[in-house]
Amino acid sequence: VCTPANQNSGLGNSSRKNDPSPFAIYFSIVVLSVLWRNEQRQTKCGTKILTFVTSSTGISEQKILNHGELCLIYISAPQDNKGFGIGELVWGKIKGFSWWPGMVVTWRATGKRQASHGMRWLQWFGDGKFSEVSADKLDSITAFPKFFNQSSYTKLASYRRAIFQALEVASLRAEKTFPPCESDSLEEQIKPMLDWAHNGFLPKGQEGLKPRENAGEHTSYDCLSDLTPDPLVATFHPLFEGGLCLTCKDVYLEISYMYDDDGYQSYCTVCCGGREVLLCGNANCCRCFCVDCLDILVGAGAANSARDLDPWRCYMCQPLQQYGVLKKRHNWSLKLQEFFVNDNGQEFESPKIYPAVPAEQRRPVRVLSLFDGIATGYLVLRDLGFKVDVYIASEVCEDSISVGVVRHEGKIQYVHDVRNITRKNIAEWGPFDLVIGGSPCNDLSIVNPARKGLYEGTGRLFFEFYRLLSEAKPKEGEDRPFFWMFENVVAMNVNDKRDISRFLECNPVMIDAIAVSAAHRARYFWGNLPGMKRPLCSSGMDKLELQGCLEHGRVAKFGKVRTITTRSNSIKQGKDQHFPVMMNGKEDILWCTELERIFGFPVHYTDVSNMGRGARQKLLGRSWSVPVIRHLFAPLKDYFACE
Repeated sequence: VCTPANQNSGLGNSSRKNDPSPFAIYFSIVVLSVLWRNEQRQTKCGTKILTFVTSSTGISEQKILNHGELCLIYISAPQDNKGFGIGELVWGKIKGFSWWPGMVVTWRATGKRQASHGMRWLQWFGDGKFSEVSADKLDSITAFPKFFNQSSYTKLASYRRAIFQALEVASLRAEKTFPPCESDSLEEQIKPMLDWAHNGFLPKGQEGLKPRENAGEHTSYDCLSDLTPDPLVATFHPLFEGGLCLTCKDVYLEISYMYDDDGYQSYCTVCCGGREVLLCGNANCCRCFCVDCLDILVGAGAANSARDLDPWRCYMCQPLQQYGVLKKRHNWSLKLQEFFVNDNGQEFESPKIYPAVPAEQRRPVRVLSLFDGIATGYLVLRDLGFKVDVYIASEVCEDSISVGVVRHEGKIQYVHDVRNITRKNIAEWGPFDLVIGGSPCNDLSIVNPARKGLYEGTGRLFFEFYRLLSEAKPKEGEDRPFFWMFENVVAMNVNDKRDISRFLECNPVMIDAIAVSAAHRARYFWGNLPGMKRPLCSSGMDKLELQGCLEHGRVAKFGKVRTITTRSNSIKQGKDQHFPVMMNGKEDILWCTELERIFGFPVHYTDVSNMGRGARQKLLGRSWSVPVIRHLFAPLKDYFACE
């Protein structure tokens, strides 16, 4: 039954319930919850289920809340008497494939249906994929000498990786240690582990490989978001001490910068899931924490205690100390940047580094700007003092073109739709030194439940950027500096992001404008601009607080505001949806001039063509943050002429 979004429960405004998917931490579950969230989200507090039956096999699971220790899963024997309970390490066989190591998991981890009678869900080591396998086609991992395939191990890197991961989990469970290996070779590191496995996993044998049945002390090797035993940790959690497994890492990359109409994160800060979340009462914080994470990681009853506090401050706003096993990183802001920067789903060659051009040899820059918007690129280049020889801009929005024409006095040459630009056009207008652009995000943003993705709708316009970038690049033998930059939203499907990276042959950097402005605005930037990964630092001209962006006589209710989009209600702040400004004792919206200051534009920059407030906010909501682009373009002063 669908319930109205943001329905009040009469229990206060500090909680919100996300329904369905009680443990929406896996990719497919998160996607479903995103698609349906407008119809299925509510603020009503519900009863939390702690014990449940997971499948037709009768496997029961119970969360063990042990005074703040990490929650693990208690497994009872399957009722079909075929064994292989959740968490067991096994060899599995499916048609067309050889025997392969895996781990039995709950169907909830797969995001699919319950397993049929006599079947088990397996997560395969190596690629992390799931399969439903007959219990008759499973055998214990201790049957290692029987099922280990030396030929596959020699020929297949994927098989070697799977064996290594399986034995790594087994050694952690059995508390088996091996002598340090001086070689970086995977084959050398795994050699003593193979000997251990072939000899029966002694001294503990099969007993030592069983999934743990009691909550133990939390270590950095556990995935903070995952409720399955011994997840394979792929990276660190960016905000709290601990790790994230590969699946949860991908979910975190997609969901962590996803916000609802109330301005708060759509999902829990810790696990990026959660059926019921509690909202932070700090007016300048937009984070929320799910009830499960509080009761499991902080301690039994922590969620109820938080409900009794008004306002309740989240664990990112409270003093730096340990709450159960939840401990905020002292350098979380740096680790958050590192988390996104190091998401190298694919490895690419480093971009070519061009030597700086001697000052007397520098010439004016020639720019091709695709999806130009309100000419932010041109504005920043001129603000930085660059001499601009040619600025060709492709844009289809008439209001955006009006802003560019009026504010830059006809110095921009507009060529309209990118789809109509040909190779001949690029040859006539070029050569170009800098190609920039950011294709429309509405079909890429995971916030849009009707999004069509990278290969449909406006998502396909990325390939126009890729096509024209390829045409504009220097031909073989041309020895001149050439730079490019592509921008899009952070809250996109991980697979779309990695496909973009594959075409552009580089991984993006994530930059949030909150460090140089009065508003959040997290974006991915791909490119070969010098120093793209350097820390974002504010300058004296940046307005870092909302108060500094307001007109005289107006008072800011908040220090910073959430991401301003094309939607009018994105101006409202906090769980009570307040306007961010006080004037004459009353709340007020942000004026257009104030919005322009927040984005870093000159006052009245968008005040052309008798546009109303709504139209001007739409132009700004689609634009880039001026201080961020200034940060990215500044190193180009070593290559092109400046005034």
